[in-house]
Amino acid sequence: MSPSPRPQPLEVARVTSQAAELLEVLWGRASTAPVSASQLRVLFILEHNEGINLRTLADHLGSTPPSTSRLCDRLQAVGFVERRAAASSRRELQLFLSRRGRSFLADLRSRREDALQAVLEQMPVAQRTALLRGLEAFCAAAAAQIHEDPAAAATA
Repeated sequence: MSPSPRPQPLEVARVTSQAAELLEVLWGRASTAPVSASQLRVLFILEHNEGINLRTLADHLGSTPPSTSRLCDRLQAVGFVERRAAASSRRELQLFLSRRGRSFLADLRSRREDALQAVLEQMPVAQRTALLRGLEAFCAAAAAQIHEDPAAAATA
């Protein structure tokens, strides 16, 4: 089924969802061990929100502070997350990615990009160019929506 000349958002959403599922399969080959999908999400959030507290992280995840604390406990145990007392209040803890956590994310991204490159090399240049333009626009729109409503990002 070829796309219509003016694809409707629902049609694009369906194909995008299918692409996301295929990415999960491809990326599943680039193991995320020793972290779960939920823990990986924590690492991504901390990467962009250095020094947030547990409650804010829980809000981003759409979770409860106790559940989020357990996720962080496991990430701290493998050396990916550091907890530090906040300068403003020693009772409040701030969360940071450790050097090891940053290295893990860099390695994971590299393995994922290798998997994607193998697929993209099979596409004609014109289609890769169109895909790049479309993905850049998608990323900009998604980032704008996420920054407007962090709770929407947590439920996505």
